[in-house]
Amino acid sequence: MSKYEEFDEYEKLVKDRLSKKRFTHSMNVAEACYHLAKRYGADEKRSYLAGLLHDIMKEENAETQKQYAADSGLSPDPAELAAKQLWHGIAGAYYVREKLNITDAEIINAIRYHTVGRAEMTLIEKVVYLGDMISDDRDYKGIDKMREYCNKDIDLAMSIALIYQIQSVAGKCSLIPVSTFEAYNYYLKFNKERETL
Repeated sequence: MSKYEEFDEYEKLVKDRLSKKRFTHSMNVAEACYHLAKRYGADEKRSYLAGLLHDIMKEENAETQKQYAADSGLSPDPAELAAKQLWHGIAGAYYVREKLNITDAEIINAIRYHTVGRAEMTLIEKVVYLGDMISDDRDYKGIDKMREYCNKDIDLAMSIALIYQIQSVAGKCSLIPVSTFEAYNYYLKFNKERETL
């Protein structure tokens, strides 16, 4: 049952579209987003909804994801269109806007940028980006430290999260979108001690 009764329909939709594991992750992200929003003064309800819907296209077939990303009008760069694992964010934003008729630009952008980030993200966008990284089901090396940063300073946490993500993607020799580099450059100024995970 969703934290907000009015979102029960969206929760059912997510549950129907995703595997049990991915559905659990989506619910955990929604919960993490709610707590981060509460901590930093973002709109809790909208943050929760964006977290709930962030992976709605994650398990859709690749052709549909790519088509939605291409049709989205959300300016995917060539690195995003070349990296299959990045399509679901753009496709999800398109799906939420076109199929669910959610026109809230912050929710759409939070879903669109939840894997790649961008410079000057809104508070809700940062909440969803970080909520996805620290949800209860995450267990990568450094997760406890990441959760501490998220509760300490959201902009510092963004810098550290981006460093972690870029290192991880580069380690796999995968393409990195321009918006991720722009986000890294932008948020680095909040990381005065050059902290990393």
